[in-house]
Amino acid sequence: MRTFILLSTLTPQGVQTLRATPERLLEVNREIEALGGRVMRQWALLGDYDFLTVIEAPDERVMARISAELSARGSAHFETLAAIPAAELGDFLGDDPV
Repeated sequence: MRTFILLSTLTPQGVQTLRATPERLLEVNREIEALGGRVMRQWALLGDYDFLTVIEAPDERVMARISAELSARGSAHFETLAAIPAAELGDFLGDDPV
C-alpha cells in the first residue's frame, strides 16, 4: 500500500454542510474506503488548509479516483501528495537516473 497526504480546503458550501451535519466527515471517510483507500489519520488544521488526511491506497490510480470523486462534489478543494517514508529515501537517492 502507498501512503498519500490529502490536504483539503472547504468551500462555503462545504462549511455549511459540516456545520449542519458534523458526522458528514466520517461519512466521507467511509466513502474513501469504498473507493479503495483507507483513512489512517486525520487532523483539522488552522491556516490555508482545513484538514490533513493520511490515506493508504494501492496505487496512484486509486488515489486519483478518490481525489476526483471528492472534488466533483464541490464541497472542498484538494491537494494530493504521495508520501515516501523517510527511511526509504536512501533507496531512491542512490539510484542512477533512467
